[in-house]
Amino acid sequence: MNKKIREKAKKLFKKVILPEGQDIRTIQAAEVLLKEGIAQPIIVGNPNTILDDAKKNNVDLNKIEIVDPDSFKERDKFIDEYYHLREKKGITYEQAKKEVLQDVFFGAMLLRHSYGDLLVAGAMNTTATVLKAGLRIIGLKEGIKTISSFFIMVTPKKEYGDDGVLFFADCAVVPNPTSVQLADIAMMTAENAKKILNIEPRIAMLSFSTKGSAKAPEAQKVIDSCNILEERKVNFNYDGEIQLDAAIVPEIAKRKAGNSKIAGRANVLIFPDLNSGNIGYKLVQRIGNSLAIGPIIQGFAKPLCDLSRGCSFEDIVDTASVSSLLL
Repeated sequence: MNKKIREKAKKLFKKVILPEGQDIRTIQAAEVLLKEGIAQPIIVGNPNTILDDAKKNNVDLNKIEIVDPDSFKERDKFIDEYYHLREKKGITYEQAKKEVLQDVFFGAMLLRHSYGDLLVAGAMNTTATVLKAGLRIIGLKEGIKTISSFFIMVTPKKEYGDDGVLFFADCAVVPNPTSVQLADIAMMTAENAKKILNIEPRIAMLSFSTKGSAKAPEAQKVIDSCNILEERKVNFNYDGEIQLDAAIVPEIAKRKAGNSKIAGRANVLIFPDLNSGNIGYKLVQRIGNSLAIGPIIQGFAKPLCDLSRGCSFEDIVDTASVSSLLL
């Protein structure tokens, strides 16, 4: 799957901003991205430090652009612009200067001004910091009010999803989504599943209940999200509220949800909250011996993606590859 995604990204060859240049994983990922022809990397940080680290680790950064925030030609323009974006929130000019010169915020300003096509960060910064930079500088995609995430899960169990590939959402961002947010998450994940793998999404709006088998506010929230999808007249098949086994096993779907639109063949699983989503993907990853690609953030006006701070440089390459396909 990684190879397939990388091959698709090569055809686009987008510019990816990597703001955490002080981390050797970023430097190693930049080398791979250019060497394999996946994307044109732009590293943010002090050039002397970055080149020194690259030399010590036998990394070739020839032909890779390094942007130094302290000497960048539009540095003062970025500070002024960020100050005006945030002055109604009570920020001072000095605070704006200090904030915008931080690696992820500066990278987001580069993205805002189209120096690159996408940004990948989070190897050194928390998810909260990455999302904050995105919300303050990039903003939301038109018509979207919810920032969320998805994982691409590649399992050896080929009978599930599309030849063992499923999309899981949201597993990293929204703790307790409302019914409206669940509908937003379903729509964005469906759109991105089409973009990334050219699959027809079959959405399961998951619950501990199937078609009224249990009565509880938690199940009703999922039912309400399905009603919202119906009102929006979405162009993909979905079903819910539905239990996991009925969503992915046709035989069980026949017994529990005989008229199911997805008939036990869901390839996109929308979890009702972050607890279930995060636990679910990690169970499949660890016990199911599956590959988890992500989290991939969705909802920003331009692709801005987060990483786990425990990521490898290969994870950075994979996230950049997937994010290239969101454009």
